[in-house]
Amino acid sequence: MLWRRSLTTKLDFFFTSPSKFQFSTLVHNQESSFQPLPLTKEAFAEALQSCRSHTHQLKQIHGLLLTTGLSIKNSLLTCLLSNLTVLGNMSYARKLFDDMHKPRIFLWNTLIKGYSKNRIFVEAVLVYREMRLVGVRPDSFTFPFVVKACGELPEKWIGSGVHAHVVKFGLEFVAMVRTELMLMYVGFGELVLADLLFQSMFERDLVSWNALIASLVQNGHASKALALFRQMSIAGVKPDAATIVSVFSGCGQLGCLEIGEEIYRVARKEGIDCNIIVENARLDMYVKCGNADKARNLFEKMSKRNHISWSTMILGYAINGESEKALALFSRMQKDDVEPNNVTYLGVLSACSHAGLVNEGRAYFDYMTQSDDKNIRPRKEHYACMVDLLGRSGHLEEAYKFINSMPIEPDYGVWGALLGACAIHKNVEMGQHVADRIFQLSPDIGSYHVLMSNMYAAAGRWDYVDKVRLKMRKKGVKKVAACSSVECKGEFHVFYGGDRSHPQSLLIYEKLDQLLKDMRSIGYIPKTNSVFHDVETEEKEATVSAHSEKLAIAFCLVNIQPEFPIRVMKNLRICDDCHTFSKYVSKLTMREIIIRDKIRFHHFRNGLCSCKDFW
Repeated sequence: MLWRRSLTTKLDFFFTSPSKFQFSTLVHNQESSFQPLPLTKEAFAEALQSCRSHTHQLKQIHGLLLTTGLSIKNSLLTCLLSNLTVLGNMSYARKLFDDMHKPRIFLWNTLIKGYSKNRIFVEAVLVYREMRLVGVRPDSFTFPFVVKACGELPEKWIGSGVHAHVVKFGLEFVAMVRTELMLMYVGFGELVLADLLFQSMFERDLVSWNALIASLVQNGHASKALALFRQMSIAGVKPDAATIVSVFSGCGQLGCLEIGEEIYRVARKEGIDCNIIVENARLDMYVKCGNADKARNLFEKMSKRNHISWSTMILGYAINGESEKALALFSRMQKDDVEPNNVTYLGVLSACSHAGLVNEGRAYFDYMTQSDDKNIRPRKEHYACMVDLLGRSGHLEEAYKFINSMPIEPDYGVWGALLGACAIHKNVEMGQHVADRIFQLSPDIGSYHVLMSNMYAAAGRWDYVDKVRLKMRKKGVKKVAACSSVECKGEFHVFYGGDRSHPQSLLIYEKLDQLLKDMRSIGYIPKTNSVFHDVETEEKEATVSAHSEKLAIAFCLVNIQPEFPIRVMKNLRICDDCHTFSKYVSKLTMREIIIRDKIRFHHFRNGLCSCKDFW
């Protein structure tokens, strides 16, 4: 083979530190003459152990092995193959594997593990299929990495098929295999199956609990993760730092500050509250729950801070509408010689975007593009943030040209930022063009179809609205239902528009009706431009009056004491009318209302919003 011959011609290799590697084809003796070193299997094994981080040296060792005439042991091949996979050189690892005569199961496992660890998931599954076709029986070390790879593929049936193989070979109760099966089903959204696997485990150690809790949080099932954490506490399993980090993250997703504080007390009791990873997770939870002041207090008290601490606080200020504080903290970070990274600059650009600081945003972005530091070179999310900044500020043409000049291919997120700006500024023509680009890249995301439909409706072009909705039905694209959630006395409540299923529904609507009556008396007029149906004004007003965030606010006014702020988390962008409604309620009731929508936080106090109506 050509690749083998090319290797065998390069035998004159040296290691940079013979005393460290203790292996070379030549050594220097006391008389300053060179003599060959005996090439034994033990010497090769020692060399392979020493060269785990040098691909070139591994190739040279392999070439030398091929020329020695030694009977190469499986242990040497396994070590060589494993080292190559760790370094990510899967093409060379595959060539090495293909040249083996009837490789045994541990070599197949090493190759599968390498593909999975290097996120080449399709190849990991194909190697498993090839292994089965040649009649090699899998073992308990095969399936964890095959299942992990299946969980990253869009075709769920492949994972189900591998699960059937796990059962067929009697390995369904092996802890590592079962844990990966659970995580795979969580990723597929099959929470019932994941729970069945978990509950039927013979022994559930801390690793199993942590794996499932973390996976639930990472896949957007934070409420399930918190419920599992409670179950873990009841079972008497003590958490560690990994548990607390995952649960803090879940609380941040849901905006559950009360539960988060309870978790912090648990962390203190177990003596794991001063871990910098835990403190950073707690910091992130505070900013995602809309309490930037509490986050800043924690930030200042931290005995150690890293770039994650700084970046989290900067981004936290940005999404909470305190852009000046975000930029001031970034300046302090630079003065303290803390190196920023991509995440830091994402927070800085977000701060500029939320405040409409176009010139400042341009300057920061230009610095990123001209920097020699690879850690701060712009990525797609930075380009999307710049498009949002330009578009939201009304510079639609500049934003469009900016996208077309990108050195990397823009994805649907970048174009989506421009589509959102087109909707804000009612530029239907550009919106049509941008939407076409998005649908080419990702035709199945319902939010962009809905946004385009709403733009047509706002312009009174109802025939186009019907066309978009028909297109959605034909493609099976579904609209995400708007919902708002609140935390009250340690419990989680979710509301949908017009929902009357809540046990306190009667009280909620009575409170809401009274609010609307009092608000009209001081000048409130419903903004029905967010109702994108061709119906009468009265019907539009009835629709907006029962939006999910209004129901959530009314519920909180009934159930939460006046000294506590009202916190509402919404999955979509807040509409004009609910924004105005919240300002009036904050003035009428003298209550602070905090709403986190898909884009940012809105802090309503005494009839004003922190966004200054720029959102």
